Parts: sequence; C-alpha cells; structure tokens
Amino acid sequence: MSAEGWTSPIVGVMGGLGPAATVSFLDLLVRLTKADRDQDHIDAIVLQHATTPDRTAALLDPNAPDPTPALVADALRLERMGADFLVLPCNSANIFTEPVERAISIELLSIVQETAGVALELADGPIAVFATEGTIHAGTYHDAISRGGGTAWTPPRPLQDTISAIIYDQVKAGRPVDLAALHASVDAARESGCSHVIFGCTELSVVYDREGLIERSDVVDSLRTLAEASIRKAGRVLVDR
Repeated sequence: MSAEGWTSPIVGVMGGLGPAATVSFLDLLVRLTKADRDQDHIDAIVLQHATTPDRTAALLDPNAPDPTPALVADALRLERMGADFLVLPCNSANIFTEPVERAISIELLSIVQETAGVALELADGPIAVFATEGTIHAGTYHDAISRGGGTAWTPPRPLQDTISAIIYDQVKAGRPVDLAALHASVDAARESGCSHVIFGCTELSVVYDREGLIERSDVVDSLRTLAEASIRKAGRVLVDR
C-alpha cells in the first residue's frame, strides 16, 4: 500500500478522447476484473480531458491545433499524482504518443500494439482496420500489423464513409447507431477475404460493448483489448469468459 492508502500499481487514464469511450473503458475495467469486493479492483486516476484538440483534425490538417502539448501535460500530471503506468483509450491519439513517452518515466500501454497483437494471434488472413480517417492516414495499425508479419486491409472509400459516419455522425453526436450498417460493413470486409476486423476507434468500441457485437468472434475490439491488458498489467485476474 502507498502512503496515501492506494494500492499499486495504479493506472492513470488519459481520458476524454472521447468522453463516452473513457466511461466505457472504466466500465470494462470493473466488469472484466475478477473481484469479490470493492478492494479487489484496480485503483485508477482519471483525467476526463474532453477539450483536448481533435486528433483526427490534427492528422489531416496541418493548420489544426496540435493535441501533443495537452497529452504531454496530462501524462506528466498523472505521473505526479502517483500513477504507475498510463493508458490512453484513443486510437487516433496513438500517433502523438512518442513525445509523451519521452516526457514520462512510467510506461504508456499502447492500445494499437495491444490490439494488433491480439488480432495477429487470431488471424489466418488479412486484417481489416475500421478506424477514423486520421488513424487510417497515419497508418498506425497498418504498421503494427506489418511489423507482426500480417497484412492490413484498408476499407474502400464507400465503406470508409460508412464507418466515418457511424463514428462522427452517430456515436460522437449521441445519435442512434445504424447497427445494420455496422454489421454489414464487417460482413463486407469478410467477403473481401479478411480473417478479422479490428475496431480501431473507441467510438466503435462503445457500440461493440453496448450493442452485443461481442458475439462476433471475427471482431477484435481495441477498447476491450486495452482494458484486459491494463488488468493484467495491474496484477489482477480477468473474469472467466
């Protein structure tokens, strides 16, 4: 136990990117940890920094505000507050994490590396990446999958437009999600020869968790994967599947 009565390792959550995804991540931390009482769960420090500049805009527009200073400041704040390791439940922000990692002395778990690793273990063919335009443009998942010996598949423009609409016009906007369109999008990737589909945007993860897409064994969800990695990193046990 630490002097303040907290149990290490403490996870620091760089949240708010977006806010609903952070709430879903915290819910997953609770639901996926095998626990009989409150004290069996992970101690966490959470920053819900919703006003962090838009990551996708920064990736696509050189004149857009840079989220890096806010990310670095939040990481340092969490480290000073006593976090033993950090998580960033946002895929689009992954491209900005190198300066964050240089600024801190604790580990930042990578949602991209963790998710790509799980997908590579399961896949027996190309892996589709469903993500924001910014994440696709940055190629973070494509690079991670390629380094792991796999092949990443990019949705063609009409399919990417559907995915983007679900992310921005529906989930982020708080509107009803077209589940039929999302299921059809996964089916289209499978029909194109993909073995598995990565939900590489935490807004898609919100839908995955709330709308029963966990039943689809061909989908690897990034937020759930990060939550499971965090639980293991904290020395806790995952609930039985």
